[in-house]
Amino acid sequence: MNELIGRVFNFEKKVYEDSRALYSKLANHGQEPKALIISCADSRVVPEQIMQAQPGDLFVCRNAGNIVPPYATQNGGVTSTVEYAIMVLGIRDLIVCGHSDCGAMKGLAGDPAKLEPMPNVAAWLRHGSAARQVVDSSYADLSDDDRVRAVSLENVVTQLAHLRTHPSVAAGIARGEIALHGWFVDIHNGQMLALNGNTNRFEAVRADQPLPVALPAAKRLAADFIQEAAE
Repeated sequence: MNELIGRVFNFEKKVYEDSRALYSKLANHGQEPKALIISCADSRVVPEQIMQAQPGDLFVCRNAGNIVPPYATQNGGVTSTVEYAIMVLGIRDLIVCGHSDCGAMKGLAGDPAKLEPMPNVAAWLRHGSAARQVVDSSYADLSDDDRVRAVSLENVVTQLAHLRTHPSVAAGIARGEIALHGWFVDIHNGQMLALNGNTNRFEAVRADQPLPVALPAAKRLAADFIQEAAE
């Protein structure tokens, strides 16, 4: 048996026993996760480990390329997860987390012909086409590695924009209840980057500095002037 799969035998006797009180609380009172994180399915990037989270802390959605398709009426796993996270669990912090050396981003940044044997992957990565277009039109003379990194970072920005097309997200932002975070894990040196919405740049996360936030929670009602005029 695969050694990794075999570790399941240790869950009941060791893992569960060591955290019995926590699991009992979660089982009897339900979950109240503090954040939704949409991250890549890459085995080297583990959201719970990055955030040093315990069971019950995070609502996690993982897929190739940390993609968030724009909202549409057809059912989809990411769309349903986002909707449930906000409307049922009351989550207020939404994180899109990319990473370095991402295979999906290499596919997005590279020759489209190489994706022809994987039509579903090619179709999925089209949700990141804006990131590729930004890099193609606005970044000059990049090496292959730098191009992949640029596409990966721009992809986080793209997926945050897609996230805002979801009605539950848009409504929460308008009420001032939801904050959006764009993160990037550099797995080569263990560095965390976060998108600063004020500068529109990724900055290194430092313990002695405020955490950069892509879109802080603040009431945003475009038609507020109507109410002001009425008053």
